[in-house]
Amino acid sequence: MNAPVTLTQKQLSEFLLNVALARPVFIWGAPGIGKSSLVQQFASQVGLACVSLLGSQLAPEDLIGVPQILDGTSRFCPPRSIARAEPYCLFLDELNACSHEVQKAFYSLIHERRIGEYVLPPGSIVIGAGNRAQDSAIVKPLSSALINRMVHVHLRVSHRDWLEWALAQAIHPLVIEYIRLRPDHLWSQPPKHEEPFSSPRSWHMLSDALHEYGERLDDATLEILAFGCLTPHHAGQFKAFVRQTRSRYRLAAIVKGDNGWPAAPEDRDVLYFLAQSFRAQLIKELPEDASALAAAHRELAFRAKGLIKDLAAISLEIAQMVAAREENGEGLPGWLMVEIIRDLPRLVERKDAA
Repeated sequence: MNAPVTLTQKQLSEFLLNVALARPVFIWGAPGIGKSSLVQQFASQVGLACVSLLGSQLAPEDLIGVPQILDGTSRFCPPRSIARAEPYCLFLDELNACSHEVQKAFYSLIHERRIGEYVLPPGSIVIGAGNRAQDSAIVKPLSSALINRMVHVHLRVSHRDWLEWALAQAIHPLVIEYIRLRPDHLWSQPPKHEEPFSSPRSWHMLSDALHEYGERLDDATLEILAFGCLTPHHAGQFKAFVRQTRSRYRLAAIVKGDNGWPAAPEDRDVLYFLAQSFRAQLIKELPEDASALAAAHRELAFRAKGLIKDLAAISLEIAQMVAAREENGEGLPGWLMVEIIRDLPRLVERKDAA
């Protein structure tokens, strides 16, 4: 389903508090970005128990129940988990992964809050959620009748919302600090083939493992954990970040001039991570418009040109990476690039020649 409008985690919580009390809501989003936990949090906020049903594991009889003969007539008895006397929040997770037969069983439940003769207690809430086809997840098309019975909303990842949550949940400090430096690594598009990928859920898993190892964590174990949870590129960067955190190299010290770039061949991954972080800092702190430059901006730009020159002496390729503009247009401010090209023309010449 197309997503012309998306909501962050905080925005979705507010949306549910206003809409889900009146109408069933369906939450679309990529795997691992927190759909289930947000629904459970919402149910807790409104004081309701949350009953979760996993669409990919349901058969029609799991909803409508099995028939029993009572006084010469048959009636369907829905399962005890659903047929409750008190109001509750019914969470239909992976709803678009269930078969069309199961989807049909949801029609009256979602539209009329009824299963056969059983009616959900007044005050009950129905929320569905599902992954998207573009995320390589197991999904089936929802029927138009089912789509038309719900209010649809699309969830997106917000690193600010996630960091606020992570601090409250005691997520490992190394994970929090890394996402602060590289918020673009919090989530990545799921790959078309079988390999781990980064998501809020996978960072949470990595945090749990780091907590368990504690001081016993060595470089080899760190590599196993990172590559077992994250997108390979992000895993390599996180490993380098932890190494530089443990070493004497700090980006702030390098920018200030107290330390230089690590030049040893065995520190190449650390060098790459520091250069990536340096590039992200320049993009974040320097204004696009040269007329908006303050004294602090000019000082940082001056230091940047010197540091890129030093970096080029160690690795021209990594220096070019800092200066390059990405396909989405993100890059260093144009006025800074003019100065870099004027002072370091070989960065562009070598890149063009390649």
